[in-house]
Amino acid sequence: MANTEPKPKLIHAAAGALLARYIRFVHDSSRQTREMTERFERHCHHHPCVVAMWHGQFMLLPIIRRPGFEADAMLARHRDAQLLGATLSHFDIRLIRGAGAGGRDKDRGGAHAYRAAVQTLREGRSVAMTADVPGSGEARRAGLGIVLVARQAGRPVLPLAIATSRYIALNSWSRMTINLPWSDLGFAVGKPVHVPRDADGADLEQYRLAVEESLNAATALAYERAHTDASRATPVRVSTGPTEPGLRLEAYRKLTSLARPVAPLLLKLRERRGKEETARRHERLGQPRVPRPKGPLVWFHAASVGETNSILPLMSALAEQRAALSFLLTTGTVTSARLAAERLGPRAVHQYAPLDAPEYVRGFLDHWKPDLAVFTESEIWPNLILESSARNIPLALVNARMTKRSYRRWRRSPGIARPLFSRFSLVLAQNDVLSRRFKTLGAAGAIAAGNLKIDTPPPPVNVAELARLKPILDGRPLLIAASTHEGEDAIIAEAHHQLRRSLPNLCTIIAPRHPERGAAICELLKAQGLNVAQRSLGALPERTCDAYIADTIGELGTLYKLAPVAFIGGSLVDRGGQNPIEAVRQGAAVITGPHWQNFSDTYSALISHQAAIVVHSAPELASAAGQLLADQTELGNMRARAAGALAALSGALPRTVEALLRFLPGEDGLARAS
Repeated sequence: MANTEPKPKLIHAAAGALLARYIRFVHDSSRQTREMTERFERHCHHHPCVVAMWHGQFMLLPIIRRPGFEADAMLARHRDAQLLGATLSHFDIRLIRGAGAGGRDKDRGGAHAYRAAVQTLREGRSVAMTADVPGSGEARRAGLGIVLVARQAGRPVLPLAIATSRYIALNSWSRMTINLPWSDLGFAVGKPVHVPRDADGADLEQYRLAVEESLNAATALAYERAHTDASRATPVRVSTGPTEPGLRLEAYRKLTSLARPVAPLLLKLRERRGKEETARRHERLGQPRVPRPKGPLVWFHAASVGETNSILPLMSALAEQRAALSFLLTTGTVTSARLAAERLGPRAVHQYAPLDAPEYVRGFLDHWKPDLAVFTESEIWPNLILESSARNIPLALVNARMTKRSYRRWRRSPGIARPLFSRFSLVLAQNDVLSRRFKTLGAAGAIAAGNLKIDTPPPPVNVAELARLKPILDGRPLLIAASTHEGEDAIIAEAHHQLRRSLPNLCTIIAPRHPERGAAICELLKAQGLNVAQRSLGALPERTCDAYIADTIGELGTLYKLAPVAFIGGSLVDRGGQNPIEAVRQGAAVITGPHWQNFSDTYSALISHQAAIVVHSAPELASAAGQLLADQTELGNMRARAAGALAALSGALPRTVEALLRFLPGEDGLARAS
């Protein structure tokens, strides 16, 4: 029942033959091979069975093949498979292609491999497979798949480990081990695990743990019999408690402390550029002047407008659940401060976050004394985290996300990453992939909870402004380019020129991600022959206006309500994209560039539902927008599909509220932390 492999390429066939000869050479040149054979033959009566090995120790697996113990190997679908398949063919081991996804939203052939493995066992051949899921980030943690195969086939799991005294351990997630010749060879078989056919739920978890325990014991015994130290081949497991800061993190703390004399100068320069408020400089220096509210206080820290929008509903939901709570919101930008001033409720206070120097952070914490600190998305400030943890303030990271690039950087610096992420009592990641990344970095409590931005209500609409703008733009085709970044405005201008050929009365609204770019965008568009009006100067989009530069704060809801089609910026240049949810909530059809990885779950759902269009250039943008503006039926269908796609992703808000409430006082004043 194993997959029929295509004939390997010549290079794979040659390399596979060499690797097979090397495996035999390691076996033949190593000592204890006769003892190993005897030990294994004592367990051959379990054949056919599921032979379980850890991912990092499977190199010598082929040497178990012998007459009367025919076996196939389960191998994930990846680019090295042909080489490994060619190698295993020299031992008469066939392949079952596919593996579990380890919780990832990705088809890795697991369903097919499961069926093939069960059938192979029923046909009388054993199946060898790694117990830990490759790429899951959790080495030597048995997956449930191996237990399900054993249950369905009615055959036992036979944990097996082979070790050599001489080896090279690669710096991979599983500490992949390359066994070397002229070694002492250690072999061990763990206690077989029989999974009853009626096992379900909690029973399956117990059998999974039994496989994990037996395989770990066998692995330790194999290295002991090989007379070698297993530490180099043992993956680092996620710490269950805080890790002490390494030298680099301690150096950061010292440097930020020594840099305090420069801080006022830095703030003054930013004030001149409109990026700080002079009257509130003391907040940045850890010198709050607003009284702390009485009673329990939850501190939320967000970076800017997008993160603030996502946690405002969370604060409201928590306030409904706990009438005694007050809230402190810290942010780092002037625009987010303005948004907070407009939308925070009476039980909430906004402050600028203190600069990340130990002394400033201590002054901030001495004053506010929060009962819970909640950071959002990717806001990781070492001194804020370490000083809060030192005061036993529970730390949570909500709506957590991390790009692949950031993840690679963090993994290269475990002396910084683990002491920080291990201090979070709770990490609520946007999806399973992200939760695994945070776990690998040290956040043992990381789980997937979904994206809070999905559950965010539609952005507010200024009814008075909408009523003022609608008559002026009435009858004109409208396209909004929202949250644009530098480099995109020229592309949008080119698309506008092309669209005007079929829609001569078109008005394009450009709302830059950073409003301070408004004047520069106006000059750019004027140089391209467009008539431009700038909203921050009080101008309105009169009939002669080609492009309306909406360089203001907090008006996207109103603008989305005006324009039926929205291009979402940060995606034609590689900035990872911006949030499309607000546009969908206000009924605008979404167009995006190819770079939308920062919102991969949302865009993947929209694109798979044909509820968003991906473009790569000005001509493609003009074509997509033109078709939508000309076809009201398709525009309506696209809106409906988008609403359905978001509905399927919702639920993060109640899950986040429930998780945070465990760290807060109840109505009786007692904390309900688990």
